[in-house]
Amino acid sequence: MYRLAVRSALALAVAAPFAFFSRPSTHATTVPAPVRVSGEPAAPGLQTLVVAGGCFWGIEGVYEHIKGVTEAVSGYAGGSKSSADYETVSTGTTGHAESVRITYDPTKVSLEKLLQVFFSVAHDPTQLNRQGPDVGSQYRSAIFFSNEEQEKAARAYIDQLTKAKTFPRPIVTQVVKLEGFYPAEAYHQNFMEKNPTYPYIVYNDAPKVANLKREFPDLYR
Repeated sequence: MYRLAVRSALALAVAAPFAFFSRPSTHATTVPAPVRVSGEPAAPGLQTLVVAGGCFWGIEGVYEHIKGVTEAVSGYAGGSKSSADYETVSTGTTGHAESVRITYDPTKVSLEKLLQVFFSVAHDPTQLNRQGPDVGSQYRSAIFFSNEEQEKAARAYIDQLTKAKTFPRPIVTQVVKLEGFYPAEAYHQNFMEKNPTYPYIVYNDAPKVANLKREFPDLYR
């Protein structure tokens, strides 16, 4: 838990010096909805999507508030099972990114809508190997696809946003095949819900949920 206290302190100490190139956490970028790349109806049954965009607490917290999402689990993706623990991943040498596995009902919320939330309120896709006060490859922006539909949708949407010049800087989000997802330690799960007054949550993550409610009122629960 000492490392959690350090993360909270760093969030407050580092935020001001980096403000000139780190998007304020109270701001949300309005992005156009993705153009659906497949005319096929959504496959029946629950689906999963794994994304990464900074500390997993905030990403998990955002998706837990979306109608149609049945579960959001914090974890690690991009590296091996042997190095999938918080202390090791925090060194930035494992290949892992702090990630969230989103389980959702495609009859209630589409893959495209989940991607729109990811690129608008969940994180800043133009920050390379960092997100706000958190620095390192473990905080990179990434979509870990598990099937062709997810890969096509992610790549097409990034291309759409790039051509529309939605962001003032290039999108750096990686689109890579999911080789494995490893749930994080129990104390990381539902961290935002369990610790709403934690300084890091108040400054960095609570505004994301507020932005979700404002930008996507029909999705918010």
